[in-house]
Amino acid sequence: MSPEALGALIASLIEQLFAARKTGSLTESDIPAASKISVMRPKDRAHGDWATNIALQLARKAGLKPRDFAQPLAESLMASDGIASVEVAGPGFINIVLEASSAAQVIETVLEEKDGFGTSKEFAGQTLNLEFVSANPTGPIHIGGTRWAAIGDSMARILAANGAKVVSEYYFNDHGEQIDRFAKSLVAAAHGEPTPSDGYKGTYINEIAERVIAEAKSDGVDALALPRVRDDEGNEGDSEQREEFRSRAVPMMFAEIQDSMKNFRVHFDVWFHENSLYQSGAVRKAIDELRDQGDIYEKDGATWFASTRYGDDKDRVIIKSDGNAAYIAGDIAYYLDKRRRPEHPCDVAIYMLGADHHGYIGRMMAVCAAFGDEPGKNMQILIGQMVNVIKDGKAVRMSKRAGNVVTIDDLVGAIGVDASRYSLARTDYNQSVDIDLNLLASHSNDNPVYYVQYAHARSWNVDRNAQAAGVDASQADLGLLDTSADEDVLAVLALYPSVVLTAGEQRAPHRVAHYLEQLAGAYHRWYNSERVVPMPLTDSEERLDSQRRQELATAKNPEPARAAARLKLNDAVQRVLENGLELLGVEAPEKM
Repeated sequence: MSPEALGALIASLIEQLFAARKTGSLTESDIPAASKISVMRPKDRAHGDWATNIALQLARKAGLKPRDFAQPLAESLMASDGIASVEVAGPGFINIVLEASSAAQVIETVLEEKDGFGTSKEFAGQTLNLEFVSANPTGPIHIGGTRWAAIGDSMARILAANGAKVVSEYYFNDHGEQIDRFAKSLVAAAHGEPTPSDGYKGTYINEIAERVIAEAKSDGVDALALPRVRDDEGNEGDSEQREEFRSRAVPMMFAEIQDSMKNFRVHFDVWFHENSLYQSGAVRKAIDELRDQGDIYEKDGATWFASTRYGDDKDRVIIKSDGNAAYIAGDIAYYLDKRRRPEHPCDVAIYMLGADHHGYIGRMMAVCAAFGDEPGKNMQILIGQMVNVIKDGKAVRMSKRAGNVVTIDDLVGAIGVDASRYSLARTDYNQSVDIDLNLLASHSNDNPVYYVQYAHARSWNVDRNAQAAGVDASQADLGLLDTSADEDVLAVLALYPSVVLTAGEQRAPHRVAHYLEQLAGAYHRWYNSERVVPMPLTDSEERLDSQRRQELATAKNPEPARAAARLKLNDAVQRVLENGLELLGVEAPEKM
């Protein structure tokens, strides 16, 4: 019986006890939904298969002592099918021991539901817009953006697994000063000049400049012969030449970023261009809407958003005194677009931002509130921390192509897509992470992605050997899965649906990775102690005393029904490992 099933059973029994007036002064509205009832695995297996603290949570509302609330619930649980024993322990914990056949029922559920096992409808009816990576189109995706790619795509998969309609979105910052600096850098590189002081460095700048020149030439344009105007300080002016480089280079970077994302197994439903907000008039309309409701004022020749009315620490300039839009002007229009676009308006806009964006939270939440939405609900902002790449015990900083950074292609080239995605997604984004290239390239149990993938490949090897040995799963008696190793694997298997739900609720893909490592560990230990395929005794084992020889013969040659039950357990682990790895965008190999 899974924790979800137990939660549903407990909720039902509380309702029955409430109807029988055995829950004190508890009201009907106090009875929690099944999904909100905590059913956990005790640290000490002597305390049972599962435990719940529901009595501690509800006793005060009921006007009862926790143990007095727990006792009738425990008696009702004891009378339920699949329950072997129930004990009220300590201040009011309820410890539950399942019948062996009930504990093993999770195997049948896994094998019946297949890739549906672990999914839920918890977020059904919600459209979640998940924006992540959104790196400037002025260079390759760096390691921080790579982390968001791994986490964001995994999060999209997990939210969808919980019933949400997820719109994955990439926001191209193709408007403003960073694009101007990019174009200036390209023109300087094309002429063999030093990089401007505020420009972009790296051999990729030279590569893009050469591609622009070649593409223009194929169209009959000599890019370097176009008018080039300099101001008195030697800076590039608004020339035809710079515009030629800008108009050709930015799409090249778009295409390169899109290829990198595709190769990293990251899917986006929408590729949104910041510049479109200005071209369509969406920025002006959004500002006008705020103006109409009294949230815009003029001061010192600039246009201001009165964001302090909505909890920001200071008001924000949205149109500067020189007439150019501040960055927040696009942010305002973009949020409004997400919430109101006709094709897929979102209920929740989730922004995944880098470690240097903490200062954006207050102003963005003010934007949310100004349009009548609820900050933290309709708008959610996640801030990721830094990534450190380590090799041979030292920090890796240099990229041959992009200068003093590590890019997505550098990482994938060093350790592959699977190790890159898994290692970046397995750590809470609130924490900085060290990526050890030596470890992640190794085939050792210390390498977490190898450890999990090897468990999956090992399960396939068991299948192949069982088929060759004629083990028949139809003979399975799941009640025979009664060893401590069997029970450990069963307990971890049953946790998977609650892990996927929690990962979705908490926006925490790392919980799935940690679960997979827990399951892989239980499976590897089970594999080393329990046999599915009969195995003859070795010569040295044949020479042991008769009692020990018999014990080994029994362990290595299980009766058909037990071998079949273990084969089913093996296959259930295989399916859950595959489901979990799919949520992280990592392959589940059949051989390694």
